[in-house]
Amino acid sequence: MKKLLSFVLALTMVLVAFIPAMAEDAADVAAIKERGKLMVGVKADVPGFGYQELDGAFEGLEIDLAHKLAEVILGDADAVSFEAVTAKTRGPLLDTGELDMVIATFTIKPDRILQYDFSKPYFVDAIGLLVMKDSGIASFADLAGQTIGVAQSATTKDALQAAADAAGMTVEFAEFPTYPDIKAALVSGRIACFSVDKAILMGYLDDTTELLSDSFAAQPYGVAVKKGNEGLLAVINDTIAAMRADGSLDELVAANNLAPVDWAEVDAYDVLWDQAAELAAEPTTAP
Repeated sequence: MKKLLSFVLALTMVLVAFIPAMAEDAADVAAIKERGKLMVGVKADVPGFGYQELDGAFEGLEIDLAHKLAEVILGDADAVSFEAVTAKTRGPLLDTGELDMVIATFTIKPDRILQYDFSKPYFVDAIGLLVMKDSGIASFADLAGQTIGVAQSATTKDALQAAADAAGMTVEFAEFPTYPDIKAALVSGRIACFSVDKAILMGYLDDTTELLSDSFAAQPYGVAVKKGNEGLLAVINDTIAAMRADGSLDELVAANNLAPVDWAEVDAYDVLWDQAAELAAEPTTAP
C-alpha cells in the first residue's frame, strides 16, 4: 500500500511539473514550434538594420534580433526564414499570416497599435533630411517649394507636412517603393531631399550628400505581430527585456554601428499604449 501511495505521489508530482510545461506555449508559439521555422519580415535595403548582401545573406540589428528570437523559441538561432518587406507590404503580410512577425524599422504609433500588437521598443530614432552637398540646402526652411522623397506608406510624409504647416511653408512629396529608389531620385535631381529616419539615412550617406541637423518626430521601433498573438508578443517582450538587462542588445546596437540607445527615453514610450487605448475608446460616427 505504501509503495502504491509512493507511486501515485510520484506520478502526481510528474504531472504537476508537466502540465505547466504544456501550458506555457500559447497557440501562436506552438504553431511556430510545430513548423520548426520562424518566419520574419525584414528590410533588405537599410544598412545597420536589415540589409541583403549580393549573396542573399541578411545582416543588421533586426536580423540579429530575429536570430535571437529563433533561438529562444526554437532552440536554434538559424531556424529563421527572412522575407524582404517594405513599409507598404509588411502589414499585409502579417494580416495574411505569411509572417510570424515583422522586425523592419516599424515605428510604433497609437493607431498602428490598434492594427497590430507591438513589442516594447528596441531602438529609437528620428526623421532626418539627406540632401546633395552642392544643393545649397542648409535646413528644412530651404526646402520651401521643393519636392521631398519619402517611402510609400511611411509616416515620414505626415511628420514633415505637419512641420511645414507649422512653419507656414509649402512642400511637395514624391513617394517611392524602396530607399535605393529615393536615393537615385535625389542623385538625379528629381527630388531635392531624401527623408526617412536618420539611422536609415546614414546608410545612404556618401561623399556627395550630407545629413542636415534638423530632426522630426521620434521613431520608436518595435517588433510587430498579428493582432491577438499575445503569447508570441510576451516571448518577444521578455527577450528584449532580458537583452536590455544583460547588455547584449546594446552590444548588437554597437556592433551594427548604430547610435547608443537611451533606455530611459525608450521607457517613456509606454505612453503610446495608453494613447492607443484612448483612441480605441473614442466614439465612432456611423456613416
